[in-house]
Amino acid sequence: MERKLYILGASFGLTAIIFGAFGAHTLKNYLTPEQLTSFETGVRYQMYHALFLLLIASNLFLNYTTKKSIYLLTLTGVFFFSGSIYLLSTKTITGLNFKPLGVLTPIGGVLLIAAWFLLLFNVFKPKK
Repeated sequence: MERKLYILGASFGLTAIIFGAFGAHTLKNYLTPEQLTSFETGVRYQMYHALFLLLIASNLFLNYTTKKSIYLLTLTGVFFFSGSIYLLSTKTITGLNFKPLGVLTPIGGVLLIAAWFLLLFNVFKPKK
């Protein structure tokens, strides 16, 4: 499970840097300041969770099941949260109406909160 966490964390980090650079150097010419700020929010949260996954991978006191749950919550949460933000903020460029996907943003946020809660819960859980 640690390998999967490192791979996903590194992949999220890599793509967050690529998306961030793309937004700063290319999208700024096509998006409104509000859209660009929204896009940057997706990048920022993706990077936060890339680092979070690396932390979870290197953690010795979390068991396999907890790590797997955090992995799945974070994977889905980032795709829903950041992914929907990327699509919604670039709709003027793509010409596609992604507004129905707006419901995924808060769902993704809840999944990310659940991943952090699971970590916190396991930190305070009494050891057997």
